[in-house]
Amino acid sequence: MEYRQLGRSGLRVSTITLGTMGFGGTGWASPVGRIDVEGARRQLALCRDAGVNLVDTADVYSAGLSEQILGEALGKDRDEVLIATKVRGDMGPGPNDGGLSRHHIVRACEASLRRLDTDHIDLYQVHEWDGLTPLEETLSALDALVQSGKVRYVGSSNYTARQLMKSLWISDVHGLESFVSEQIYYSLQARDAESELIPIAIEEGLGVLVWSPLAGGLLSGKYRRGQDTPEGTRRFEGWTEPPVHDEDRLYDTVDALVAIGGEHGVSAAQVALAWLLGRTGVTSVIVGARTEEQLADNLAAAELALSDDEIRRLDDVSGVPLLYPYWHQANTGAGRLSPADLSLLGRHLPAS
Repeated sequence: MEYRQLGRSGLRVSTITLGTMGFGGTGWASPVGRIDVEGARRQLALCRDAGVNLVDTADVYSAGLSEQILGEALGKDRDEVLIATKVRGDMGPGPNDGGLSRHHIVRACEASLRRLDTDHIDLYQVHEWDGLTPLEETLSALDALVQSGKVRYVGSSNYTARQLMKSLWISDVHGLESFVSEQIYYSLQARDAESELIPIAIEEGLGVLVWSPLAGGLLSGKYRRGQDTPEGTRRFEGWTEPPVHDEDRLYDTVDALVAIGGEHGVSAAQVALAWLLGRTGVTSVIVGARTEEQLADNLAAAELALSDDEIRRLDDVSGVPLLYPYWHQANTGAGRLSPADLSLLGRHLPAS
């Protein structure tokens, strides 16, 4: 297992992170999995044996049950892993039971600490943008949690480029604890993050944690053109994330994944994960699995190396045309591009 620096922090995290949305599996999270404490212990053991040192959860996963199961499953081994959790979602029916107000952040952090049975959270992430709460209030509340020792590092999740840069600027101006990472959706199924969020991470020194790197299972090889949705999968049970806007491109991408996987004797899922781990800026991919067999297969992706030709095949089949002003920069400004610029424009430039 490789370990990468989490942004500009001193923290080193495994390139694969265990996702725990399926721990508990009640309510809207039930299509992802219904893993109990014993199942969680087995998954954690598999991950630790493979070298995984980061586990990601959120307070809204099964209304707190995911955190509770994780805390119980870790027990005395809590300090053997880093715990990342999130705040922002509604945790009750009251008007202040969600969002990123100081009131809710402090209460939610205390509740997460109790459920996780720990005295600190290693990475506390704001789960979603809150356009009604001043950023100064949100960031000062997070800063206070770090100063108190209840939180070690803070990160963002699901922010736009504008929202992220404004947050970083306010932290800098006011001397507040700054985000060390962003957790984003990024996969061969949808490469939107390459236009702004990945370049920002490179330029600003943010770690990138990727959620749903297999596009909710769409890139696993189970979903094929012209075939019915397999029973027992998330889509079969009504899961709709991520949205699919171009089915032909999706199935062309899956065909390429299956073909390359066959050449290596591995699953399409491993190829999709290996492609992501080779992308500039990516720190770790978050994998969750219903079964231990699926988890073991995903973990093996950490050891898979793709050739330049295989990466080019996947880029060609999954890529989308450049938006403005990127196509203009690629055509007329190629001589003065930074590493962050090249993370998006590199493959569109003529060969030198």
